[in-house]
Amino acid sequence: MMIRAERQLVLNKGGEKFIFLYEEGGEDKLLDVLIEQAKDPASNFDWLDAAVLSFKLIQSLIDQANEILREPTL
Repeated sequence: MMIRAERQLVLNKGGEKFIFLYEEGGEDKLLDVLIEQAKDPASNFDWLDAAVLSFKLIQSLIDQANEILREPTL
């Protein structure tokens, strides 16, 4: 049984803080949540916020891939 790491993506906007928790490997679900949150007219989370967090998520995935590529092979 493989345990997945819980990760978080945080956005500070004015006096608000948006915290999104997700499991490693669940990035696609997180993107869906960001879209739904941006669509919600009752939320102060807008499309720019979704774009910023999407970019941060992609950068995180690129960093993870680079770490894997740097690991020595046997």
